[in-house]
Amino acid sequence: MSTDVADRGSSRPSVAPPRPVTLAGDRPEPTLVLCAHGTRDAAGARVVREIARSVAAEGIDVRLGYVDVQAPHIAEVTADLAISGREFVVVPLLLSAGHHVLVDIPAALQTADGVGGWPEGGMPPGAAAGGAAAPALGPDPLLADLLVRRLVEAGARPDDGVVLAAAGSSRAEAAVDAVRTAQMLRERWPGPVSVGYGASATPSVTDAVATLRTQARRVAIASYLIGPGHFHSRLAGCGADLLSAPLGSDDAVVRLVLTRYQQAVSTQLRNALLSA
Repeated sequence: MSTDVADRGSSRPSVAPPRPVTLAGDRPEPTLVLCAHGTRDAAGARVVREIARSVAAEGIDVRLGYVDVQAPHIAEVTADLAISGREFVVVPLLLSAGHHVLVDIPAALQTADGVGGWPEGGMPPGAAAGGAAAPALGPDPLLADLLVRRLVEAGARPDDGVVLAAAGSSRAEAAVDAVRTAQMLRERWPGPVSVGYGASATPSVTDAVATLRTQARRVAIASYLIGPGHFHSRLAGCGADLLSAPLGSDDAVVRLVLTRYQQAVSTQLRNALLSA
């Protein structure tokens, strides 16, 4: 486990799904590179480290990388692993398929491919650019269930309208993912549900709250964020009656990270068998 996620005082119980498969023979399981956005908020950074510690508690080698604000950058982490000949899987600690998932992480894989210290014969069978990348965490029913729990914890009532507050992205794929998550939430929440974005997409959270007031006496904002930080703080001023907490380091988030990792490793194994 990387030293930046070590916490000798952690006593969190195990939340693992079935153990991930290894790629082949007695080769070690790939390193899980947890890729977070990065934040200057101490509480938000702590949430990411808590998730990494919980994943590492399952016996998986975990490294942290970031796409913005914090170091090390994801490309630096993947390059270091490739130089050492380690197989790895990047799991985005990101909720939608935005720019970071579709551009930054693939670029980091290309960087790793260019510097990889793989033995003679090239990178391991089934590895893509020195490793592999899992998709974003969302949309997923586990996240929709967690959003409902966070709303209830915040005091939301069944007839309250809910605005799913997503970070927003210039990529249309991210909006598609947010709308799918809102649909999952709508299937679980009796009151009306809509979507608002913090940046780069419309409607804004403020506009979505104002529109939803025509359908519900009270409006709650469901914070569709991993942890506290600049965007979550701004949500308090968007005109809603209440605001749910971010998703945080809940067991559901940890379980989803492990599942994405397991799926990616299984794909690597399948590709290796096909190319053998």
